[in-house]
Amino acid sequence: MDNRKSSPSPAHWFRVLRRTVAGESQKRKSSTSTSLHLYEETFKKSQEAFSSGKTKSYSFRLQQLQAMVDMLERHETEFVAALEKDMHKPRFETLLSEITTVKNEAIYAMNNLEQWMAPDPVQKSMTSFLDRCFMQKEPVGIVLIVGGWSLPVQLCLIPMVGAMAAGNAVVLKLSQTCFQTANLLQTLLPRYLDNNCYQLISGDHADLLKILEYKFDHVFYIGDHMTGRQVMQAAAKHMTPVSLVLGGKNPCFVDKSCDLAEAAHRIAWARFVNAGQNSLAPDYILCPMDIRDSLIHELEMCILEFYGKNPQDSQHYGRMASLDQYRRVKDFLSSGQVVLGGQIDESERYIAPTVLIDVKESDPIMNEEILGPVLPILTVESVEKAIQFINKRDRPLAIYVYSNSSQVISEIMCKTSSGSFCSNDSMIQSLYTRLPCGGNGGVGIYGGKFSFDTFSHSRACLLRNTAIECVTYLRYPPYAEKQLRLMQWATSISRNKNWCHIL
Repeated sequence: MDNRKSSPSPAHWFRVLRRTVAGESQKRKSSTSTSLHLYEETFKKSQEAFSSGKTKSYSFRLQQLQAMVDMLERHETEFVAALEKDMHKPRFETLLSEITTVKNEAIYAMNNLEQWMAPDPVQKSMTSFLDRCFMQKEPVGIVLIVGGWSLPVQLCLIPMVGAMAAGNAVVLKLSQTCFQTANLLQTLLPRYLDNNCYQLISGDHADLLKILEYKFDHVFYIGDHMTGRQVMQAAAKHMTPVSLVLGGKNPCFVDKSCDLAEAAHRIAWARFVNAGQNSLAPDYILCPMDIRDSLIHELEMCILEFYGKNPQDSQHYGRMASLDQYRRVKDFLSSGQVVLGGQIDESERYIAPTVLIDVKESDPIMNEEILGPVLPILTVESVEKAIQFINKRDRPLAIYVYSNSSQVISEIMCKTSSGSFCSNDSMIQSLYTRLPCGGNGGVGIYGGKFSFDTFSHSRACLLRNTAIECVTYLRYPPYAEKQLRLMQWATSISRNKNWCHIL
């Protein structure tokens, strides 16, 4: 008698497979349903909070901005620790680029909020000289902010400061790339800010597309061009205004007239701070061939001065924010020839400060934003050739020029276009609260008063005086030539600057 068990039939395995697939499908549906329910609750909560009018008062805005400052001051140590875990970010860089910049933004908004909220009077004509004409800044409503990952505190909270100052309800989508920092923000923000008016969500790219299905009043996105297009397409379904702050290829022209040692210090700092993960960093250098080797030598001296013989051992040098980011930047090292750096360590997501030469325009590194510690150097024959090179590419977020010639600086500034322009330094413009950030390749600008305006609706207000019927009757039928001439005279604007009808 054969006691061996018979093998399961193919039909049995098919049934098992079908149950497994059905189970996984059900899990996915359940997960999707849960997330959609969560987003619906978040959106409805924001609608109710904004409809209550709570966010609009001056005192509430001021209180919430102060709470943001309090949070950053009281938990400075935790932010330093979180960013050290996420990116090996030095305390100096965290305090300067993340904590101080956001605090300055919030304090600047608090100091100027009353003035920003005040009605802005406009010039009047003869037909409205007894009326009150002004522009009133109103909150747009419910704002979705999709924060960036490269500076995870700054790129989430600076736009949020502007939206709060403008009186909006905010839904902040945190990037999970810097996991520790995102978790800290998710813990701290609800403890300091109003939980109904300001809400947080997290998740991946698919989650972003889900939340975009709701009709926000403004969507603000910082990130790459591909996702930016998807954000714009999703917002277009609801005719929702968008702000897109997108990265790009920031050229840096180094003129032979400049102090190369000084230029190298400022370029190296901007390219390698935060391990190069900054959209405003110089993305490539253009310089004459006869100074290229001298510039490389000066950059080498700067790297040695900044980070020592082995930057991997330095406490002042960061890491890539994620393994995907590490691998993406590592692939750029195959472009051209490595003349400085080039060392890598996947276990630490480490890429050394690196300089490349002999890079071709067609190489991947010249067609994607780097967001890493790699700096290509290309040579050009003249200032004119540099301008041509810059202008045949997409408009960058920033252009940098190092030169002792005001003529060279002026020529490049006037003959090119970019989100920002800086001579004889790099990235420093981002520390000025009175200067906006944003690029010609994106949509809109933000920072300081510009953030307040971005998240505000300028409402045209005319409060008519009822005692001027002696003028307004002229517009009523039946029409006559005399009435027409008087109306044209009263409403026209003269080209003579010394005399016009404006009161």
